[in-house]
Amino acid sequence: MKRLKLYLILGFLFTAVLGTIWHFLYDWTGRGAIAALFFPVNESTWEHMKLIFFPMLLCTVFLAARFKEEYPCLPGALLAGNLLGTLSIPVTFYTYKGIVGRSFPAADIVVFLAGVLIAFRTAWVLRESPAVCQYRNLIYLFTACFAVLFFVFAFFPPAIGLFAKP
Repeated sequence: MKRLKLYLILGFLFTAVLGTIWHFLYDWTGRGAIAALFFPVNESTWEHMKLIFFPMLLCTVFLAARFKEEYPCLPGALLAGNLLGTLSIPVTFYTYKGIVGRSFPAADIVVFLAGVLIAFRTAWVLRESPAVCQYRNLIYLFTACFAVLFFVFAFFPPAIGLFAKP
């Protein structure tokens, strides 16, 4: 259990650092179509959700392979955490912006880091959950749907506030 906890802490750090770098990779890679699928293409809240989703997905693949024997529910727990952490970005951002009246870059960074923390804390809490094992296919389906939506909306964003450039 201590080893998993250490790996989840390292996963948190990996996702936080990679998510921060992720913010700039679309521009750094020349704004290509493939890059648009994974990296934020603009400053919209929706595109910033990619900062948690894809780095944590990479982390999930590694951790699921590393702990598949000891924690068979861990992949589902990590993916459930990823979904919750990713969804926490618009909820937290629009809540604080609604209260304060505008956004602040420092607060936006805290929103991102809080989302990563929520994701990994959720994974830790659910690591041995029978419900996660029972509903893992549904969790996998929601994760796949999110990935597809990120891909589609990178090129065809709906005309609503979540997708608007500030």
